[in-house]
Formats: sequence, C-alpha cells, structure tokens
Amino acid sequence: MGARAGSATGRVLRDRTAGLFLAAVVVSGFGSSAMSLAAGIWVKSLTGSDSLAALALFTVWLPVLFGPVLGALADRLPGKPLLVGSGIVMALLLTTLTAVDSAGRVWILFAVLVVYGISYVLTDSAESALVARAVDPGLLGDFNGLRMMANEGMKLVAPLTGAALYTRFGGASVALLDAVSFALAAGLYGLLHVRTPDPATGSGTGGGIRQVWTSPVLRPLVLAGSVTMLCAGLNGATLYAVVDRTLGHSPAYAGVLSAVQGVGSVTIGLLAGPLLRRLPERVFTAAGIAVFAVAVGLRAVPYDAVALVACGLIGAGLPCVLIAAMTAVQRETPDALLGRTAATANTLMFAPNAVALALGAGLVALVDVQVLLPLVGAVALAAAVVLVTGRRRRIPAGPLPSSAEA
Repeated sequence: MGARAGSATGRVLRDRTAGLFLAAVVVSGFGSSAMSLAAGIWVKSLTGSDSLAALALFTVWLPVLFGPVLGALADRLPGKPLLVGSGIVMALLLTTLTAVDSAGRVWILFAVLVVYGISYVLTDSAESALVARAVDPGLLGDFNGLRMMANEGMKLVAPLTGAALYTRFGGASVALLDAVSFALAAGLYGLLHVRTPDPATGSGTGGGIRQVWTSPVLRPLVLAGSVTMLCAGLNGATLYAVVDRTLGHSPAYAGVLSAVQGVGSVTIGLLAGPLLRRLPERVFTAAGIAVFAVAVGLRAVPYDAVALVACGLIGAGLPCVLIAAMTAVQRETPDALLGRTAATANTLMFAPNAVALALGAGLVALVDVQVLLPLVGAVALAAAVVLVTGRRRRIPAGPLPSSAEA
C-alpha cells in the first residue's frame, strides 16, 4: 500500500492546480488554526467565562447553518475571484481586532468571527467545485486526504504559535498573523488557472438538498457525519473545562492538546486515499467514527498521558467521515450543483456541530465533564454501528424534506 500511496500522492502534488490549492490551505490554515485557539483563550482571559470561550467557537460555525444559501451564491459567482476576494476582505477585517483590549469590546471579536464563518462557507464551496473540475476523479480521495492533512497538520505548530504569541504580545498579534495568512492565500489563489463553467441557474438552494437527500451514497454518509459532528461539538465545548478542571492546567495548555490532535489528522490524511480505495466508504467512515468515540470517552480520565493519547485518536478518527463524505459529493454531483451540494453537505454535518458548541457551552456549567464525555462517546459509537450495519438498499427519491426538516 505504501508504494501505491506514494505514487498517488506524488501525482496529486505534481499537478500545478492541486499544488496551489494545498499551498493556500497550508498558509491560511496556519493563521486560522492559531486564531481559532487564540479566540477562545482571548475571550476566557478577558471575561473569565468558560461558556463564553466555547461560544467563540460556536460563532465561527454559525454561518454554516446557512450553507445551502451561501453555497447557491458560490455557484453563481466565479470561483477564483471569490477565493481571492474573500482572502483580501478577511485580511483587512482581522486588523480591526487590534481594538479588542477589554471585556467591553469582546463583541468586536464575535462580530469578526461571524464574518470569518461566512467567508469559510463561501470559500469551501468554491474550492470543492474547482477541485472536482481540476483533479482526476480517481485521486479525489487522495487530494481530500492531503487537504485535510495540510489543514489539520497546522495544529502541530499553529496553536502553539498562537498561544505563545498571545501570552507574549496579546490577542492582537495573533489576529495580525491571521491577516497576513489570508493575504498570502489570496495571492496563491490568484495564480490558479482553472476552467470557469457557465454560471449556475435554477434549482436554487433545493438542488443541493435534493442531491444529498436522494443519493444512496451521500445520504448515509452525510447523516452519519451529522451525528458525529454533533458529538464533536459537545466534545469541543468541554475543551477548556477539561484543561482547567480535569487536568489542572492554564487555558494555554489547550494548544498542546490541539498540536497532538494535529498528529493524528496528519496521519489519517496521508492514508485516507489508499484506504478509501481498499475499503468500502461505510467501513472506512464507521471505523473512524468508532476511534473518535472511544477517544472522547477517554478524555474524562484525569491524566495528562491519557488526554494526549485521546486527542491523537480524535485527530485520526474524526476526519474520516468528512473526507469520505466530501469525496463522495465531488464524485457524485454534477458540476452545476457542486457548490451548493458541498455547502448543503457541510451544513448537514457542521450545523449540529455549531448547535452542540452552543449547547455544550451551557452544559459544561451544569454537568461534570467526566459524566458528559462518556455519554457523548457512546452516542458516536452507536452512529458507527448503525452506519456499518445499515441496509444497503437504494434510497428512493421520495418527497423532498421541507426546508425546516432539511
């Protein structure tokens, strides 16, 4: 498997378009990983509230709830200008965070994080559509694995860098680092040479919902992803409570745990393509969810060594469902619907994450994390079992769910 994996990885990296995409992911991912951790530390330090620190993470994910609408917008805009423009806007906007120096100005940080989330949904939709057109379909799993590896691999260094910068110079320094990373990513996107299809028309947001809901391939993967990301949100909301109450460390120790999680993500990102060629998508996905579930339960154990192992396993298990689902979306979806279908799949998977982060922000104040985490792990494990043992019959088209149900 190793030689074939190396060959496939080399083919992806030798492609100019794929290489530029991955370089942009590395650059922007470094700043985003540093900022996502620093935002929680920043809020925690200014307000002293674990719940508000968790709410900072929720704020970034809030626009995911509107993924089908934003994805339809991405389908109607030229992909390359959208990527470049979003990077420039975010670079400028992040500089305003230099004004956040007290609890009374935390609202500025939350406002910027909302726009941050909107930018993420738009650029992710545009990237998914452009990559599906530019990369060999047989290498999409490898590319998405490498993309996940590049993005999550930034957790090896970026959170520690962000925590160190925050400790030494304050949150504004991390915001400026992220602004530079967005500007550099915009420059890399500007170098892309990609085919621009005719603007999408018709279907509206319902086209993406219908594509996911009626597909016998996409529907079970996306639904399994929804449950898993719900559990991931609850798990993420406990981060600072685990660091503080269970392990007895300062908030900056969250950077160490994020770095270890990055090790697991780098590993599975490199192996995802070969594994997806050898294993059924459901088996690959269910195995990853099961690893994640066990690791979440282990986070309740009050020992640093166990916490580090658990974070590494979470990093290896959680990306599996995301890689498998996005690869299937890119393979199964017509060009004209790719942006909105990718955004819809992301909404169905990440909206529960956003809701769970908000719910978890309240739960950590009411429920002991040593009780909450094993329960969350059990729910995720049940999702893995249902996915791998579920009936593999074709899903009938049936009536499309209403907007509220979707």
